[in-house]
Amino acid sequence: MKTGIFIISAPSGSGKTTLVGRLLQELDGLHFSVSYTTRPPRGQEQNGKEYFFVTREEFQEMVRQQGLLEWAEVFGNYYGTARRFLDEALEGKKDLLLDIDVRGAVQVKKKIQEAVSIFILPPSRKELEWRLRHRSQDSEEVIRKRLQDAAQEIQGYHQYDYILINDQLERSAEQLQAIVLTERWRLQKESQAQPEPKALESMRALAESCLKERVQTRVQPILATFGG
Repeated sequence: MKTGIFIISAPSGSGKTTLVGRLLQELDGLHFSVSYTTRPPRGQEQNGKEYFFVTREEFQEMVRQQGLLEWAEVFGNYYGTARRFLDEALEGKKDLLLDIDVRGAVQVKKKIQEAVSIFILPPSRKELEWRLRHRSQDSEEVIRKRLQDAAQEIQGYHQYDYILINDQLERSAEQLQAIVLTERWRLQKESQAQPEPKALESMRALAESCLKERVQTRVQPILATFGG
């Protein structure tokens, strides 16, 4: 079995955490990469669960030792993915799921061109702002900064293979699962030359409805709400 690499990116508040959580619950064979960060824990966050919390010195040492698959500085803090997660996925014959930002995705795609990239979009700026305010985690200043960053992040959507517009949670969860299953089967077919099972046809159709070239007409009005 070939190991698939799945990159998922989204502006903060787009529902990525919820969708990724659902995917991990409902689909076996996924190895999730927990990012490293130098920012302090928030609320009930636990080391090794939401993030691995390290000092700037420890993070910089990982960079020097080439122990990171990708990394970037965001809001004055470092975030990165340890290369060991890829090694663990390969050893365990599982697919690797990366929850990273656009800059990290670009770095990974340069190193692993066959990685499958998925960008999750909110249905509009207004909806994104509503979600950020109602989760009650951030100050007004941070919310404004997140909205500004979202307007920049979504401009990079064209670099992704799939675009998932998260306007209906259940539908979006089904689409994300369909993408992973379809791409997983494609890898298996390439290595074992097996015919596609009948049951996969509807799943593949659902996944293909999220291909970048299929959703261009829906993406443009969303970009316009962000001033893009």
